[in-house]
Amino acid sequence: MSRIRTLVVDDEPIARERVLSLLQQEDDVEVVGECGDGAQAVAAIQHQVPDLVFLDVQMPGVDGFGVIEAIGPEKMPTVVFVTAYDEYALRAFEVHALDYLLKPFGRDRFRQTLTHARAHLERRRAGDLGRRLLALVNDIKPEAPKLDRLIVKSGGRVFFLRTGDLDWIEAAGNYVRLHLGEESHLFRETMNRMEARLDPKRFVRIHRSRIVNTERIKELQPWFNGEYVVVLRNGARLPLSRGYRDKLQEQLGKGF
Repeated sequence: MSRIRTLVVDDEPIARERVLSLLQQEDDVEVVGECGDGAQAVAAIQHQVPDLVFLDVQMPGVDGFGVIEAIGPEKMPTVVFVTAYDEYALRAFEVHALDYLLKPFGRDRFRQTLTHARAHLERRRAGDLGRRLLALVNDIKPEAPKLDRLIVKSGGRVFFLRTGDLDWIEAAGNYVRLHLGEESHLFRETMNRMEARLDPKRFVRIHRSRIVNTERIKELQPWFNGEYVVVLRNGARLPLSRGYRDKLQEQLGKGF
């Protein structure tokens, strides 16, 4: 992949030097600047347009979250938060942070973050290309209408279900199981086909075997190893697979 243009922001010179020294060991990283406060960071991001920003949370004046607010979440580069405090983890996720480095961190943990960043940037670049191609296709072929109801046959009965009433969906062999409040129904369909037929503005896949209605999400709770659990309003707790995290972030970010 092309070089990763990277900005380092931290009000502590020693902390900045630590990140910079680790970045210098990576052949595909180009450091485009370093900043000691949030105001400098906002100006540098606007001028340099980096791919990746290592961003301290707590800084005098404009803090890390203030930087994101000033730039705008949709225009912000990929962010890795760096902080000595773990209390900001959930909020970091909410503002689309890719990762959360807790000081002091070792070389192995730092390289894990860079590996994650490389994969994320590669997906983003591929996604940008894919969206451009899809836009061309959609100019020629209009998008098929999404499902607004399902007809489910069970035990000799026929149920008519509105897709908007679904809480979540899980894979069940050659079927999917539809969850609506205290009810559940088996429906003969694959997860991939189900995902394609549902409205992407409302339904998002959080695992290869689970799809959720985003309007039913109550909160996201930190779990082990930087992962999260999606908690629904009916109390269901569904682990969020790391591979689908970016997709959920993008979907939920529209409301922030």
